[in-house]
Amino acid sequence: RLAPEPMKVVLNWGRRYSLWVFNFGLACCAIEFIAASMARHDFIRLGVIPFAPGPRQADLMIVSGTVTDKMAPAVKRLYEQMPEPKYVISFGACSNCGGPYWDSYSVTKGVDQIIPV
Repeated sequence: RLAPEPMKVVLNWGRRYSLWVFNFGLACCAIEFIAASMARHDFIRLGVIPFAPGPRQADLMIVSGTVTDKMAPAVKRLYEQMPEPKYVISFGACSNCGGPYWDSYSVTKGVDQIIPV
């Protein structure tokens, strides 16, 4: 028995009304996101920031890293698998506008060209 009953009620209430996060990490920004989410206190273990096992259980998709033209259909497919209401955060310069690789022939100039952000 890990927590008393009143605490379980509070934790279950928080989990029910939390955004379930699906991290779609493609490059170095994903490493920064993981480092930021694994801070000094282990919030994920306590269920404060619930991570979804896949897109079908997620409310929030975080796209981090360079999105290439070859990866764009996968991003769109994963977005379409998410239930309504669904939200997207573009994390980092590469997923926002292509970053330092914006002039490459194979880089999508922002994830907002594929899915609504």
